[in-house]
Amino acid sequence: MEEFDAIVVGAGPAGCAAAYVMAKAGHNVLVLERGKFPGAKNMWGGAFFGPVMNELFPGFWEEAPFERFVTRHAISFLTEQDILSIDYKSDVTEPAEKKGFITLRAKFDKWMSQKVEQAGAIVASGLAVDDLIVEGGVVKGVKVGDEQFASNAVVLADGVNSLLSEKIGLRKAYSPHDMKQGVKEIIRLPREVIEDRFNISGTAGVAMEFIGSCTRGLPGGGFMYTNLDSVSLGVVVQLSALMDTQIKASDLIEDFKNHPAIAQLIKGGQTAEYSAHLIPVSGLKMMPKLYDNGVLVTGDAASLVLGTGLILEGANFAVASGMAAAETVIEAHRKEDFTRDELSNYEKRLREQFVLKDLQTFSRAPQFLENERIYQLYPELACSMARKIFSSDGKPRENTFKVLRKSLGKQASMWKMASDMIKAGRAL
Repeated sequence: MEEFDAIVVGAGPAGCAAAYVMAKAGHNVLVLERGKFPGAKNMWGGAFFGPVMNELFPGFWEEAPFERFVTRHAISFLTEQDILSIDYKSDVTEPAEKKGFITLRAKFDKWMSQKVEQAGAIVASGLAVDDLIVEGGVVKGVKVGDEQFASNAVVLADGVNSLLSEKIGLRKAYSPHDMKQGVKEIIRLPREVIEDRFNISGTAGVAMEFIGSCTRGLPGGGFMYTNLDSVSLGVVVQLSALMDTQIKASDLIEDFKNHPAIAQLIKGGQTAEYSAHLIPVSGLKMMPKLYDNGVLVTGDAASLVLGTGLILEGANFAVASGMAAAETVIEAHRKEDFTRDELSNYEKRLREQFVLKDLQTFSRAPQFLENERIYQLYPELACSMARKIFSSDGKPRENTFKVLRKSLGKQASMWKMASDMIKAGRAL
């Protein structure tokens, strides 16, 4: 049986980050990816922040295949006919590493895996790990079909449906309530058309989020990112709500594409890719045990995704957790100690950085975001208010508070709305 200093299962951002750090430290690392190539099975929505990636690959934007910098960020309420947006754009010149980056995952994961190979690790694609080798309660390697690979340190970065972590008892089966289903299309458009419609140029790009009719009022939202010669467009919806209502996510994305405000942005475009993905969204509540004898869990497999309603952030958490896992394994090799006591330093590292601190700060967000009024009543209320304020019937205008009460009607009381605002303040 071939033996490695570390085996990484999964060549996404978490797995590549872990493998790269360990290989750079001189360790013999094997990465096993079940897809035909790294990035083949992923649908990353499209944007991440630079600091963590810059820590891993200093100056990465000079060679990484990113699409555009995020220079404009918009959040919009949608009804079937209306759109009300908060549109943020800044001309402040930030260092590149502090900017947001829009990427296409298939390209970006390939580049990361190439960096891993350049560091000296072996990346083997098209190989699915069937099981872990466990001896006396200690993980000793992995099984791939009839082959076995041995290692004192196995890093699981095998995505949200990590059956391996479930098999060894690090997590329980997840509920549909803990998941959102994301569906995304890559829609091809000429570069000059994108830059004209979104009022951008050069490497400037736009990240847009939507709440309201794009999910037919179900918990979730829509998104759109400008790539160089395409846009990434999709919806993310709570899986249990889809199951309860029998609404298909594929129907929601079609509705979204046909919304008047969206249709004009993608007019003439051709769908080049369609993908679907589950996203863990219950935060600390669903986080598995992160380590045991000889094994560590990272990225989506560890449910390290932050959802606040304003952002859904997973890529940075994946990279940071992969780096923390690698540092823990490197220290374990130095001490020749791969017990759970030694590997518990992985969780300590995550608690000292933003990963677990952010999840703790926004620990109330998942429960707050289950409030259906966020996705039904409030988008309709906001758009109704805007319509009344920005139009005229020739009669004297009413006090804005009266307009609000009339728009609210019998759908909810002012007290209920005030209560939601207080809860939002506590959760977000």
